[in-house]
Amino acid sequence: MELLIAELSRYIIIILFAIYTFYCFRAFARRTKEGTDGVFRAQRTLTVLIHLICSALLIMIKQDIKYLALFGLELAFYLVFVKIYQIFYKGLSKLVFNNMMMCMMIGFIMLGRLEYAYAIRQLVMAAIAMGVCLLVPLFIERFTIWEKLGWQYALVGILMLLLVFVVGVERYGARNWISIGGFAMQPSEFVKIIYVFFMAALLSKTTKFKHVVAITAVAAVHVIILVLERDLGGALIYFVTYLVVLYVATMKIGYLAAGLGAGTVASIIAYRLFYHVRTRVTAWRDPWGNIDDKGYQICQSLFAIGTGGLFGMGLGQGLPENVPVVESDFIFAAISEELGVIFAICLILVYISSYIMFVNIAMKMKKRFYKLTAFGLSVVFIFQVFLCIGGVTKFIPSTGVTLPLISYGGSSIMTTIVIFSIIQGMYVLNGREEEKLEKEEGSGRRNHRRSSGKKRAEKR
Repeated sequence: MELLIAELSRYIIIILFAIYTFYCFRAFARRTKEGTDGVFRAQRTLTVLIHLICSALLIMIKQDIKYLALFGLELAFYLVFVKIYQIFYKGLSKLVFNNMMMCMMIGFIMLGRLEYAYAIRQLVMAAIAMGVCLLVPLFIERFTIWEKLGWQYALVGILMLLLVFVVGVERYGARNWISIGGFAMQPSEFVKIIYVFFMAALLSKTTKFKHVVAITAVAAVHVIILVLERDLGGALIYFVTYLVVLYVATMKIGYLAAGLGAGTVASIIAYRLFYHVRTRVTAWRDPWGNIDDKGYQICQSLFAIGTGGLFGMGLGQGLPENVPVVESDFIFAAISEELGVIFAICLILVYISSYIMFVNIAMKMKKRFYKLTAFGLSVVFIFQVFLCIGGVTKFIPSTGVTLPLISYGGSSIMTTIVIFSIIQGMYVLNGREEEKLEKEEGSGRRNHRRSSGKKRAEKR
């Protein structure tokens, strides 16, 4: 009976998520407020339905009352923050918010399926981050100091990255963690946001050659520190983000070409100097020839994805535990195995729709600092998605980065929530400024008509 229910539910889940994904792009075509609001309400209903079905399956499979409590907590998390965020973020981008919440709910489900403790910890971290981020609109609107700073961001970021050499611990071959009193965090995750602020603040002031050289040198220091920490994924994210922001700020193809050339040379040097880089490249080139050693993780990931096929094995019916570090770096393999490749493709499309909306928001920003910040954060987000999924599917060598909002990890989910919230806050602020401008223009037109009417009356 359980197998029959699991068999039927996997098709229902895929259909519901496919409809949700369709609405992600349908929202761009809607022109009326009523039409878009209807799409967003449908998305929220679909999110709750998918979560309800998946939670019911987990409760049936695990046969443990604590999973019923977990379902209640996750549902409460969703309903409470959907309501509260619309109060604090008046005029927010509902598509961006819906996608953020959907991805988190998928993460809760998959982590609960892997380990109950993972889901609880992730839920607590997400709730803390969501609660703190309620203040983001206030900080963006009330404080203008953010764009006045510049080198200060770089100083703070570099010091935080260097901290791992003093009190850092090594995990999965990279020394990029800090563990104090049982609490572990990755400074590089939080520095990503400060790093984008550093670039946006300085490049929004001037793009003279000498200025660009100085900024590039400091940006390179961030990347070199991450390379020394053996955080290959973090270094790539920082490097690519800087290239994109620099190009957007200057619109000079020469800078982009020079950056790509320097990156290519640096990659060759890193391959020759660092053993862990050679290990990952070897595992990527021929995982089957190294299946008992370097290629074991990627082979298990590919086995999981292939076993799941288009429609998946069904939630709780696969063996994702066979993939090392499946709860964080390789959770996309678990999703593909149990929920299917179709579901996984829809998830990628949800990420892409979020990125499109991020870029759309960035282009609408009037202040140059906000525009570059939004562009930078959008690149951080989508390139991390690319690195994670590319590594899991053997499209590129594995870089050890997490899947945003889904993978287990307090630093990762908190940072991504902050990124989404900053962009939302900018979107809300821009909407208020446009509304204020429209009111002023409308008032000016009315006053002009009144004065014209008076002059005509006087002439008569």
